[in-house]
Amino acid sequence: MTTHSLFTDLEEPNFVKPNLQPLNLQLGQEKIYSFFMEIVNEKSPEEVLREFKRLFFDFLESGSLNTVPLIRKIISANNEQEFRNTIKRCCYIIVNNWASKRKYEAIQELINLLVNYDVPCKKSSYTSLHIYKSWLKNFVKSEDYQELKLFAHKHDHKGKTHWSNRYAAYLLVAQSLDVNNPKEQQEAARQLSKQMKDNFKFELAMYIARSQSSASSSTRYVNPSILGDNVLRLIKMIILKKGLFSYENLANIFIKQTQEQTFKGFKESIRKYLFFSVKNLDLVKILNQELKENLANWKPEYDEEVLDKNLFLRSCNRLIDCLTTENGREPSQLFILLLSQGHPLTLVIILLKIILICQNSRSHLEIRIAHLIRYYEKLPKDECKWVINFLEIFNITFAIYAENIEYNLIKVEEAKQNSQGKSKIDTYHVFSQLRENIY
Repeated sequence: MTTHSLFTDLEEPNFVKPNLQPLNLQLGQEKIYSFFMEIVNEKSPEEVLREFKRLFFDFLESGSLNTVPLIRKIISANNEQEFRNTIKRCCYIIVNNWASKRKYEAIQELINLLVNYDVPCKKSSYTSLHIYKSWLKNFVKSEDYQELKLFAHKHDHKGKTHWSNRYAAYLLVAQSLDVNNPKEQQEAARQLSKQMKDNFKFELAMYIARSQSSASSSTRYVNPSILGDNVLRLIKMIILKKGLFSYENLANIFIKQTQEQTFKGFKESIRKYLFFSVKNLDLVKILNQELKENLANWKPEYDEEVLDKNLFLRSCNRLIDCLTTENGREPSQLFILLLSQGHPLTLVIILLKIILICQNSRSHLEIRIAHLIRYYEKLPKDECKWVINFLEIFNITFAIYAENIEYNLIKVEEAKQNSQGKSKIDTYHVFSQLRENIY
């Protein structure tokens, strides 16, 4: 497909059969999408950006819409939503390709182009051009543009990045599962989210190994968390429960015990499972009562039915909602209660125990985490340190229980004089083993 055919032939007879109605909007959009799919594979980023500018910006300077019939058609219809759909999908066709090739600096150039490309309309009488410019400004101010920026945040060196960028992997999960997003956006978000999680898991494993080594400090990996060296004690606490009462074993036992159970019985069993081993009895009492009331009032018409896979999944998702956000807009009462009283690890372990019995709830949990990030990102870092602390613990805990990394505690034999004053947990080292290459 040539550039000439894209920009000048959209409404010529050789593109549509005679006696048919003029080219409709969807056909024009599909031709543009095909054009960008073709050139992003064949041309350099500089050339792709030049074609992108030609389609969406250059006519503003010339003052003529004749060279961009699709844009002319969208403006004539006064359809801002279709404009946004068009530019958004074109962006993600490009981003999806460049992200797979790790051309993040080129993605940053595309994002900067959208926000910085501002030229005066040559003919002030062209009201339609001013309308189009307002659409461009609205797009840059929109949630769509904020989502696009996630794909290049690592290479945005202009000042300090927002604290929420550390947790972009969860925001990307939400993008990847939103059926209203273009398929290119969903795929790009899925790939980048996985890459970011894998990078964190690998960096955490390397940091643990090197930080406990007697080798020179110059060989140490950078701590991927922001919890400082105390992260080692946290990791030891998380993996301390092994053997008969490990989280995995308890999950397997629970799954077996609840087979053929009624839905009402399951509601009671899952509360006991979640709070087993939580040492703070006052906290357990509050949590138990809150979840008891919530579950009792939820789908009581199914109470006497035998639990099936659908009810099991929906119940786990319901519990996740109760512990994070029930409406996707603001945090739940239990989330605020647990974090405000200093129990982020307890909350994370409860969420982990839900996922260990229902892996299919993992995506739902990560979407809820994304909702919480979106809610709190409006606040400066100093006002939501407790939430950031929770997110760090969540990151580490779910990295530890990743399928491709196995963590264990190993007792280190030390001379008595060296171990005096140390707590029991300090006499153990963390051993991590990569089960497979995560790249």
